[in-house]
Amino acid sequence: MRHITLITTGGTIEKTYDETTGRLENRSSLVRRMVARLRLEDTAVSFIELMSKDSLLMTDSDRRRILETVKAAGGTAELETEVAGIVILHGTDTLTVTGETLHAAISSPRVPIILTGAMRPYELKRSDAVQNLTEAIFATGVVGPGVYCVAHGRALRFPGVEKDREHGTFVKKDGAGR
Repeated sequence: MRHITLITTGGTIEKTYDETTGRLENRSSLVRRMVARLRLEDTAVSFIELMSKDSLLMTDSDRRRILETVKAAGGTAELETEVAGIVILHGTDTLTVTGETLHAAISSPRVPIILTGAMRPYELKRSDAVQNLTEAIFATGVVGPGVYCVAHGRALRFPGVEKDREHGTFVKKDGAGR
């Protein structure tokens, strides 16, 4: 059995429509509903609902919380656990800032640390949420230890990942793929 730890931080992927205000907001985590739709053979997922925040509102303190949670979940050599990978649901606007922070702070990741999100919320039509979550979970079993952004059929290793706002995806700064 492969064990994955999934850390939720909020972001567009988990936004829901608030009928009283007419806005999309981060109110509570939807990740358990998303994972329940997936067929995951020989894979167990543990959930850590760390925060429910739009990534544009994330602070350095929030990123330190994410880093400490990744360390506690077994993402570094300091803690040997049975976890095979860590997936972090994150807002796409500052996902790359958090990815660069994790890459700089964790010199020798023991497992793949995957950041993913969605350009459209899970609850909306044509959302990329389930695709990106599925790819992120899958990536924990096929990429080596490191910090990655996984979305839209790509696994991009940090450093050097950026959001391509024109195309609504992520790319390497030098234009290279993985």
